[in-house]
Amino acid sequence: MLPRERVLIAINHEEPDRVPIHDSPWHTTIARWHKEGLPQDQSPHSYFGFEFGGPWCDNSLMLPTEVLEETDEYVISTSGDGAVRKNWKDAMSTPELLDFRINTKELWEQHKHRMVMTDDRVNWEAQRKANEAQHEQGLFITLNFGPGFTKVCNLVGPETLMIAMVEDPEWAYDMFMTDARLCADIAEAFFQRGFHIDGGWVFDDLGHKERGFFSPQMYKELLWPAHRTIIEPFKRRGLPALLHSCGYNMEFVPLIIECGFDLLQPLEVKAGNDMLALKRDHGERLAFMGGIDVRAMADPDPAVIEHEIASKIPVVKHGGGYIYHSDHSVPDNVSFRSASE
Repeated sequence: MLPRERVLIAINHEEPDRVPIHDSPWHTTIARWHKEGLPQDQSPHSYFGFEFGGPWCDNSLMLPTEVLEETDEYVISTSGDGAVRKNWKDAMSTPELLDFRINTKELWEQHKHRMVMTDDRVNWEAQRKANEAQHEQGLFITLNFGPGFTKVCNLVGPETLMIAMVEDPEWAYDMFMTDARLCADIAEAFFQRGFHIDGGWVFDDLGHKERGFFSPQMYKELLWPAHRTIIEPFKRRGLPALLHSCGYNMEFVPLIIECGFDLLQPLEVKAGNDMLALKRDHGERLAFMGGIDVRAMADPDPAVIEHEIASKIPVVKHGGGYIYHSDHSVPDNVSFRSASE
């Protein structure tokens, strides 16, 4: 059975020949694993047989980027949205957000015209080659977008956005929807060029530990329409839509289903998500991917991860609707031995 067949069967709430697998090890984790036995000529994707592929799509303002400062330890640079970010060279973490050049409604109005689909957003020749190769491998190919709340936080700053959602919701809605329409147009461009696409994957975080960043009502009013807009080109073609949302998601799940998403990932345990409860309450309408606590992976006692897997996977795979993944990504305190076992 090809990976894309296996993944699609699981998303459609049927049981494939085995549970599909995928994961996201940090680059520092991969470097560690190469020292511990992962063949130098292989990636974790090929070694473990991960089953997803597909391009990330550029939905930025496409402002010129530049390196502002570089040391042996870090790089400070500007993004395509004008944000100033600090990335560590030998460590893996979320980039530190230092400054935002588009930080007022007036500046947004001056720059929003850049949020339109143009051919230079995609290296079509390179993407065509990668797409054909991944299709030949039988991978489940998704178009991957980083839009919505997460994207706009990285554009104007989390504090500015969250204040706007309360005090100037029309501005917040405009930013979400302008971005969403661009993402939908990018998807249409891929479809019109005949790319092999099996689904759409939206990466947008809704919560932190045991709480959402905002209420479900605010999600429905301001952000839900943007998510719906992004996945519409996929749903119209009968293709599934996946949502990656870090943090606590439990209270949003009914609206995630109503929006049209078919799968929720990664179900962070440390944020308070209960995958078994979600399977019980929503497993007939929503598939799940993740929910395996990386803290158990890192434990030196193999019995800990064995119990984590044995207590969850037999339940969530029953009747289909589950794809294996860590509950976020695999950090570099996880050994190659633990990952292999």
